[in-house]
Amino acid sequence: MALLGFQDVSVAFGGLPLLDRVHLQVEKGERVCLLGRNGEGKTTILRLISGEIEPDGGVITLNRGAKVAGLSQELPPDLRGSVYDVVADGLGRIGALLEEYQQLTRSLAKGADKASIKKIEMLQEELEGAQGWQIRQHVDMILTRLSLDPDVRFETLSVGFRRRVLLARALVAEPDILLLDEPTNHLDLPSINWMEEFLQKYRGTIIFVTHDRIFLQKLATRIIEVDRGRLVNWECGYREFLERRQTALEVEGAQRDQFKRKLAKEEEWIRKGIKARRTRNEGRVRALIKMREVQQAWRKSAGSARMQIQEAERTGKLVIEAAGISHGYGGAPIIKGFSIRIIRGDRIGIIGPNGVGKSTLLKILLRDIEPEKGRVRTGTRLEVVYFDQLRAQIDEEMTVQENIAEGKNMLLINGVQRHVIGYLKDFLFSPERARSPVRILSGGERNRLLLAKLFTKPSNVLVMDEPTNDLDMETLEVLEERLLEYSGTILLVSHDRAFLNNVVTSTLVFEADGVVTEYAGGYDDWINQRPEQDDKKGSGKRGAIGKRASKKGPKKENRPRKLTFKEGRELERLPGRIEELEQERNRIYEQMSSPEFYRGDGGKISQTQARLKELERELDETYDRWEELESLREANIIQD
Repeated sequence: MALLGFQDVSVAFGGLPLLDRVHLQVEKGERVCLLGRNGEGKTTILRLISGEIEPDGGVITLNRGAKVAGLSQELPPDLRGSVYDVVADGLGRIGALLEEYQQLTRSLAKGADKASIKKIEMLQEELEGAQGWQIRQHVDMILTRLSLDPDVRFETLSVGFRRRVLLARALVAEPDILLLDEPTNHLDLPSINWMEEFLQKYRGTIIFVTHDRIFLQKLATRIIEVDRGRLVNWECGYREFLERRQTALEVEGAQRDQFKRKLAKEEEWIRKGIKARRTRNEGRVRALIKMREVQQAWRKSAGSARMQIQEAERTGKLVIEAAGISHGYGGAPIIKGFSIRIIRGDRIGIIGPNGVGKSTLLKILLRDIEPEKGRVRTGTRLEVVYFDQLRAQIDEEMTVQENIAEGKNMLLINGVQRHVIGYLKDFLFSPERARSPVRILSGGERNRLLLAKLFTKPSNVLVMDEPTNDLDMETLEVLEERLLEYSGTILLVSHDRAFLNNVVTSTLVFEADGVVTEYAGGYDDWINQRPEQDDKKGSGKRGAIGKRASKKGPKKENRPRKLTFKEGRELERLPGRIEELEQERNRIYEQMSSPEFYRGDGGKISQTQARLKELERELDETYDRWEELESLREANIIQD
């Protein structure tokens, strides 16, 4: 008998059903991944299994005595208490006893009265009778494996650490069915690697939703695709699933095309009225009516997202330069001796454990906060767009449309006026969904909304803090393509290993004692290049500067040369020259924006266009020269 079963299960929240009379069987020990677009019903299936919601129709069966526990996408807003208390809460009655025992033993350090001591003795007896000490050891083991301090207050932790605590609470109950909804969200890479190893050895049944392709490849023994109200069973791993699914979609498309051609012929026949009322033709009429009903019941795929990133005018060649950065909190260094030179077009990934200081490094590089030591210089014409993993730019009470357009109906996208509803369709929001409040959206839909909001603004520097959380895989792949096409500079914080491999050209890694080291390439390249853990000398030692940075970045041991008299005079004149060039370029832009310009002499048009290209080239060279001389001047000021 299957551990879990769905028979004719249907669920709808208005409009088309999310699940339409679906069937599902899950056997003991399987690791099943639910795949599908955001909003297709993956989380709804998990909530049905856990008993949070009831189906509108059909039957859900679960083996008698089977325990279900899980990790949800969203953090509980009102959860309070110590880490130990939150984790032990996953054990029900025994957990409550352990929580009380833990609180009372803490109070002994401050002195306890006779009543407290007696209460502790009673709890000890009760825990012994319920095998509480073995269970307590199990709680301690889970806390240790997830590197969690039992005495820290849950509400003071970062988002990533809170998810770790909630994962521990799900694991501690040793459920027969473990439900995981985007379990790698906000986890750092060591935690993700540990989770993969832990779950591969886990004896229970796992049903999970993930966007992490490497996590999926390593873990899933079977894939269930949630597609337009149906559940499609794929008895294979992820790579084979992609190939089989593409073939199935092509077959489905061919069958529908054939059906449409036949329907068109029958519609033409009925319009001509060739004695359709005769008895011998009534069967054909009934068949036509049935074909119409079949076509009306079709549910089209949502298609792929068609997102575009608006690009602003190019920055200068130098985007950001940091020299000798050190920073810390409460006397503890989080960044030490870090230098880097970021050039236009670089795509830099940033990885490290949760709470190590990745967001702080971003803020220092963007000059939002001043480092305790060292300096940061930013280049010219920077237009920065920032993707915040906490989605602070989104108002939960406003509709999707209101968040994007701020009361307007039209948006200017890449120089073209577009209606906000049409723009949102590019991000897979139907007109009905666009008019819905943000608070009802799934996690993936909220991330798509934030991307849609940010991409309304032209940029030449994209700063993205965990942009992949909750996105479905197809949207994730489209985002990867757009980022690869983007000619600006990208700073990317992510724990998605495949995403890092596919997008970034170099990686900043937070290592021991505040050292941040730059490695060429993505996640896999870092794994191959990093020094061995047992290497006492540490080939990466204190070198917080990567290969490129060590060549180009300022060196402490060599005092930078001083500007010559001629270079000093040149530096004084460069801002004025830049202004002259920009004014001439703007006059040409204004001239070329008039329709009359293109009705004039062809030779003059060609000369003007050639002059514009020459101005662009000269401006880039002048900016680069100004940055070079200004860098020398500032370096000498710091040394003096």
